[in-house]
Amino acid sequence: MPDDLKDRVIQQALGEGFVSARVCRPDSVPEVAARLKAFVDAGYHGQMSWMAERMEWRGAPDVLWPEARSVVMLAESYTPEHDPLSVLERRDRGAISVYAQNRDYHDVVKKRLKRLARWMVAETGCQVKVFVDTAPVPEKALGAASGLGWQGKHTNLVSRDWGNWAFIGSVFTTLELTPDTAGVDNCGSCRACLDICPTDAFPAPYQLDARRCISYLTIEHKGPVAPELRAKMGNRIYGCDDCLAACPWNKFAVAASDLRYAARAELTAPKLAELAMLDDAAFRAMFSGSPIKRIGRDRFVRNVLYAIGNSGDPALAPSAAALVGDPNPVVAEAATWAVSRLGARGIDVAG
Repeated sequence: MPDDLKDRVIQQALGEGFVSARVCRPDSVPEVAARLKAFVDAGYHGQMSWMAERMEWRGAPDVLWPEARSVVMLAESYTPEHDPLSVLERRDRGAISVYAQNRDYHDVVKKRLKRLARWMVAETGCQVKVFVDTAPVPEKALGAASGLGWQGKHTNLVSRDWGNWAFIGSVFTTLELTPDTAGVDNCGSCRACLDICPTDAFPAPYQLDARRCISYLTIEHKGPVAPELRAKMGNRIYGCDDCLAACPWNKFAVAASDLRYAARAELTAPKLAELAMLDDAAFRAMFSGSPIKRIGRDRFVRNVLYAIGNSGDPALAPSAAALVGDPNPVVAEAATWAVSRLGARGIDVAG
């Protein structure tokens, strides 16, 4: 009967649109606590103080909700229809991470998780809790323990069946479901994800120093970015897809099933000059319903100015010069840096 119930849960999950669903125990990842401690002790978490908080929960999912007996791990594909790296050659445009080119995935995935969870409660009377990147849950480790895939050398979850373009969600439940076999590492000798990283953010395979990761720098990092790193950010203004795009297992990538993940045309290669002009109201209007909204206008425009400074494009100099007096000191400093970078190439930014 438990296996029959598990099969029904899996089929219901796939019917909801998840690309894969597997099961593990809440205590299936005993190695996470030590790995998390080493990560924080090395300072790799940077300004993400929340990673050092509630470490007993983040390092031990069975402590998060002791009544849970099983965790249903789910993958939702957001595979892009275009080459996400092609925009990097268009230096007057901004590169936005694929996952942020339309609706906020937290909202989309959580609604799907809740529908599955309500079905489980209705069918069995069990108790459930759902999570999608919003609580101290080691989702990638649990995903690997459940057999969704394995954590690749870039630390993200990879699958032979759907590559690595997927969001991971979980349903913790009091149901006793038979756990699946953990994923097997199939990275082999491949270093594609490590070698493509513009900032050398991987101290070693399977290790990430977030302080050097462009996703962290453009989204989580407050204040000015170190000059030696901002120069390597290119035109990436929100997130970075390089290590994901480089993974050869993406030859098996599954198309996204939800149209809300399809890129908005205006976000695949937005013009830096237009983005630099955004005030707070215009920023909020442009990114309503987008995960980009949460970083705010000032941090976003800071990123845009770094991209302008890296562009080498004389036509963008006035856009940076116009923000040298911005009320936000971080934006003003970024504008001054961009003007200096362009001016160093003999560009007249006076007018």
